[in-house]
Amino acid sequence: MSLPLVIVTESLSPGPLSWLRERADVIEASPGDDAFEEHVARADAMVVRTYTIIDDAMLDRAPNLRVIGRAGVALDNFDLPACARRGVPVVHAPGANASAVAEYVFAVLFDAIRPRVFLDKALDLPAWNAARADLIAPRQLEDMTLGVFGMGRIGRRVARIGAAFNMRVIYNDLEIIPESERWGAEPVTVETLLDESDVLTIHTDDRPANRNLMDADKFARCRDDVIFLSCARGLIVDARALAGFLKANPGAMGICDVHEPEPFPADYPLLGLPNAHLLPHIAAATERAKTNMSWVVRDVVRVLNGETPEHPAPVVS
Repeated sequence: MSLPLVIVTESLSPGPLSWLRERADVIEASPGDDAFEEHVARADAMVVRTYTIIDDAMLDRAPNLRVIGRAGVALDNFDLPACARRGVPVVHAPGANASAVAEYVFAVLFDAIRPRVFLDKALDLPAWNAARADLIAPRQLEDMTLGVFGMGRIGRRVARIGAAFNMRVIYNDLEIIPESERWGAEPVTVETLLDESDVLTIHTDDRPANRNLMDADKFARCRDDVIFLSCARGLIVDARALAGFLKANPGAMGICDVHEPEPFPADYPLLGLPNAHLLPHIAAATERAKTNMSWVVRDVVRVLNGETPEHPAPVVS
């Protein structure tokens, strides 16, 4: 019996890829590649990451698809209603990168609040003392309020880490979070979250209703020295509104790992602002997280074998 044909459009970790090759005929090719164009019409499954767009046009080209795997968490590159109309299930890897993203939030936060240099030569005593005087941090975490906008898997980890640093942690979420799962974080209204956060980190999901969730009105409520972190999805933040806020409040800082579009163009409104720090979507860029996300192939094979997947994407009509 012939093996199912699976097209992998973006890189997977070696272990999961080898596992998949034992169970399927695997072709690694991105849209536009000759191999992709040759085989897409007869593919049984596709495994994608962030930059392969699954919409009606793609589904028209792949009429035999029985499942699509997203080697990651967010699904903003999927037209889920189109997949549902065609009966093509989507599976993903929720939680696979949660620890990596949570630790990254604090990595960039420490970059923001703790100035430091690495010495590459011996200094005399006056230069040594001058360096020490120049590198005094004006704030430390336990003096700050951490606001978590969205208390899902990542938001809860961020709240837990903030609590370990003796920060006051407040959050807002659509769901009621059991006290045992919020590590002392205090639920507050959106208005209070914006008003009182020294550090505001956003971890809401990528549902259409959250497009431009952080808009000009919300930024207007933020503290004039807030550190704003965006490590979820680019569509959640109105980049033009954030740029306007940062221009008006030079003591504030915006740290954005995700953007819309990616890569961003030369006229991206946050470019060139001294208090905007832009990164190339690397919050989940650890080997362990990439491997965890790549194991979505298990669910792909489950569906191909007629079994129920562990992590189906939500059905959106």
